[in-house]
Amino acid sequence: MGLRKRSVGAVAVLAVSALGLAACGQSSGGDSGGAIELTIAQNAIAGGKNAAAADFLANWVAPKFEAAEKAKGKDVKVKFIPSGVDDEQYKTKLSLDLKSGKGADVIDLDGIWAGEFAEAGYIKPLSDLVGASADSWDGWQQIPESVQGLATFNGKKYALPVGTDGRVLYFNKTLFQKAGLPADWQPKSWQEILDAGAKLKSAGVPVPIQINAGTAMGEATSMQGVLPLLAGAGGEVQKDGKWTGASQPLKDALGLYQKIYGGSGLGDPKLQQEAKGRDKSFQQFAGGKIGILMEGDYFWRGVVNPKDGVAKMADRDQTVGYALIPAMEPGKGLRGQDFVSMSGGALRTVNPNSKHPKEAFDLLAFTLSPDALKEETKDGNVRITPRTDVNKEILAGEPLLTFISEKVLPLTAYRPPVAVYPQVSAALQEATAAVVGGTAPDQAAADYQKKLEGIVGGAGNIAS
Repeated sequence: MGLRKRSVGAVAVLAVSALGLAACGQSSGGDSGGAIELTIAQNAIAGGKNAAAADFLANWVAPKFEAAEKAKGKDVKVKFIPSGVDDEQYKTKLSLDLKSGKGADVIDLDGIWAGEFAEAGYIKPLSDLVGASADSWDGWQQIPESVQGLATFNGKKYALPVGTDGRVLYFNKTLFQKAGLPADWQPKSWQEILDAGAKLKSAGVPVPIQINAGTAMGEATSMQGVLPLLAGAGGEVQKDGKWTGASQPLKDALGLYQKIYGGSGLGDPKLQQEAKGRDKSFQQFAGGKIGILMEGDYFWRGVVNPKDGVAKMADRDQTVGYALIPAMEPGKGLRGQDFVSMSGGALRTVNPNSKHPKEAFDLLAFTLSPDALKEETKDGNVRITPRTDVNKEILAGEPLLTFISEKVLPLTAYRPPVAVYPQVSAALQEATAAVVGGTAPDQAAADYQKKLEGIVGGAGNIAS
């Protein structure tokens, strides 16, 4: 998921300045009998990027938290610090603030930045900042262990997960019917995906299978392609501090790409090389030209959504089926699983520079209370929250999101939250591009390992 992206106007430049100026105002008071002042920041701004989130924090969280604290006899004032810039700009600003002892008391960051920020000392384990209350927060019992992993680095919790997502296989039930395939399709192996693809091809479906590949799709190739396949073959990109090189799981994953794109006619290799290939795949699926597609829940919510999707499907709820991503064979997936997935997500944490870390943590926890999450996700803003109790309630009318919350999240995996990951991801994308272009999987894996050694500091950091 990452930090959700929307178009930004000229207001962005002002927002960055505001973040810098206001954030320096850092929590004050409380020590001499005055009010405790807390600030909370997110890459969101009224009338611009993530406007609904900005409205929620400024106009619901701030007054409600102040009232709750007042009821406990505490005088607390909360101020929302807006921003509305490109994610990388937000990350740079956040890094500079944290490095120089500034920034809001409670901050949002993309889960993929956590390890990098932790290694730099910009964020600290919550228990170091606020003591035992961070680990005994009652919300942890409602957050699946796999989702807690998003906020954990080197065995310590550095933040609270704000939300998450999951990847599944989508399929077109109309095309499946035409090919004599079941409407409740659930493949149990990669071979069953290939078999379904062969039947779709025989039935005249132009693109039986679409699994993102190549460099043009960027991180979408990693998250909706090679990483779930790597997990399905029992591998992960990094484990116990060592990176995975030309391992058997990687060769197996690249081997599946070869079976789809290497002349079988089960996938469209050209689509993987086009600048707008992913957008085109969305349009083709919506137009009934793609049979099976691996994507995240964003595809359901933002792409084929009948109301406001980028490739609207009026009959989405009747036509689009979804299934778990199977391991290569039953039991051969990561952790011995039969099915696998990958997830992303955002985090919210306490700034180590906060003068009032305990109150800042209370504010942080308040934003992830059932009442707050229900408020944030009403009026068409429904999404998967980190909390099982809340998801059961708010996702009741959302079958796909319920499916991901209940079936996918318990078996999902996350990218390693370290600074070098984006370069590793790019090298993986290049490996898939090579296979789509005709390179043998073993050769592409060997070439990847060579690149990897250059990225991660030598062969010593790669698992043998």
